[in-house]
Amino acid sequence: MSPVTTQKSPVSTMRHEGAPCKLDITIVGAGIGGLAVAYCLGRAGHKVTVLEAASFLNEAGAGIQCTPNVTRLLIRWGLGEELKKIAVVPQSLSLRRYWDGERVGWNKWGDDVEREHGAPYYHVHRADLHRLLQERAAPYMALRLKSKVLTVEASTPFVVLESGEIIKTDLVIGADGVRSVVRDIVVGRKDAPLKTGDAAYRATIPTAEIVKDPVLKPFVDDAEANVWMGPGRHIVGYCIRAKKEYNLVMIHPSNGEGEVPVPTDCEQMRADYADFEPRVRKLLDLVPSTMSWALCDHNPLDSWVHPSSKICLLGDACHPMLPYRAQGAAMAIEDAAVLGNLFTHLASHAQIPTLLRAYQKMRHPRASVTQLASRMNQSVFHLPDGPAQDERDREMKDAMQAELVRVQLRRRGMGSEEEGKGNKNVWADREKVKALYEYDPDVEVEMWRRSEDARVVQMAKL
Repeated sequence: MSPVTTQKSPVSTMRHEGAPCKLDITIVGAGIGGLAVAYCLGRAGHKVTVLEAASFLNEAGAGIQCTPNVTRLLIRWGLGEELKKIAVVPQSLSLRRYWDGERVGWNKWGDDVEREHGAPYYHVHRADLHRLLQERAAPYMALRLKSKVLTVEASTPFVVLESGEIIKTDLVIGADGVRSVVRDIVVGRKDAPLKTGDAAYRATIPTAEIVKDPVLKPFVDDAEANVWMGPGRHIVGYCIRAKKEYNLVMIHPSNGEGEVPVPTDCEQMRADYADFEPRVRKLLDLVPSTMSWALCDHNPLDSWVHPSSKICLLGDACHPMLPYRAQGAAMAIEDAAVLGNLFTHLASHAQIPTLLRAYQKMRHPRASVTQLASRMNQSVFHLPDGPAQDERDREMKDAMQAELVRVQLRRRGMGSEEEGKGNKNVWADREKVKALYEYDPDVEVEMWRRSEDARVVQMAKL
């Protein structure tokens, strides 16, 4: 047995006085990743312009899971108190059989997550997180709405808008999502997203309606994240907005949905889960409206940086994440932190290629592994009834028993050596969880700066 230890997050290594060499940087896309990198680069002293095609900012979606690897950064950026007002701390995770709700997997979360990994686990509304990032980035950026980008010319570089306007800049960052225009320029061809065959319904239910039913009330009272796993489909449910709303994400075989979220018939949604347990059907009966869209993906890219070293990609533009590991926004925010930190130390234009290569070297392996892990969870969640599903459930139950023992030992001030390595419940694999949750981009950049690669940057000053 080993004692339980508390991990502390190191302070940011970003220079608040700003980069010695200031760039004119154009960011394409004002989603979560775009706003995060706008804040990081703007705070580093660069002139930042964010181009957004929409006429107003209205982040799609509903709930979003903010794991410790991202809350660590958001708190460091001064958003901790605001997050507390809107977030829900999930107390546990239950993985359930679809038809009867049997719990086959379980993990204790709550305050234990922060104690073990140095930052909290929050459930928030995506629109609330987007708003907080916009407010944080506003002093450091010029946001231009109704500015749809048609193409980017790499050698100068400049951006061409649908209006015909040409915007010259020093560096272009493509944060324009899975259907990225900038990605096509980096790849050198049209690179359309790949349909996975799955689609997602999203909906929120006022918890005031849920608590009226004593059968459903524990879903609010317990603040537990629930995953119902079924053949070819699954449902995730949890509270958001200080328990005022209950978020549902429902993955199912595509009914021909397009890539853009659109309002969908609730009766079709209910029919898709007619064989799920009674509590699920009761929840779905309370859904007032829903949106649905096809889930799309890209294979990992070899390079996120254009050969000219004047264009790079970030977030879903280079590593779109399927919603099976709750890491899409987290990976984009990590990208932003690394870019911002690297370019805080820019001393001359000659350093740009080296810093972009460092960005890719630090981020590409982690993002690609996480991207592929998300795909793996798709097959784990969606196994048909049968021997493979039985084996999955046995593995998860074994990990659940080990977790219950670990909780008891923790209450006595002791830790457990049980690792859950390779378990079908990826949240039970403590090695994977530690690698995911305790990553710190600022520390990674500081380590790089001390490495041999950083000496090349110093040579570029000469």
